[in-house]
Amino acid sequence: MRNNIQPDGLYVRRLGGGALYSHVVVIEAKKVVFISGQLPRAGDGSHVGVGDMRLQIEQVGQNLTIALEAAGCSLESLVSTKTYVTDIDEFFKHADLREKYFGPGMPASTTVEVRRLSHPDFMVEVDAIALVT
Repeated sequence: MRNNIQPDGLYVRRLGGGALYSHVVVIEAKKVVFISGQLPRAGDGSHVGVGDMRLQIEQVGQNLTIALEAAGCSLESLVSTKTYVTDIDEFFKHADLREKYFGPGMPASTTVEVRRLSHPDFMVEVDAIALVT
């Protein structure tokens, strides 16, 4: 059982009328899935979208999808994400991609700007927690 809660008194950021995240997610789960930080790398290890945050966000979303499917779940199973970006203003220009990947599960979410990720080509990294009910 899953219950997404937007408590009264807490501001909810919206895009096109829909909330971008849940402040609180309560789950009764059979399985907890932890996904390491996903970077904009293709399956062969090459760096995707060097200098293009939009392409990097798309690749990270695809990588999360692959990781979730390997664990027997989907984007709807996401309950928490942490997003690290090197340019938060640029990241917010691509909220439609966030909606595409995180909208189905509407997970609790944290996004922070960092000086650098594990390689200077990388502009975004996302780790996640998913639950199978």
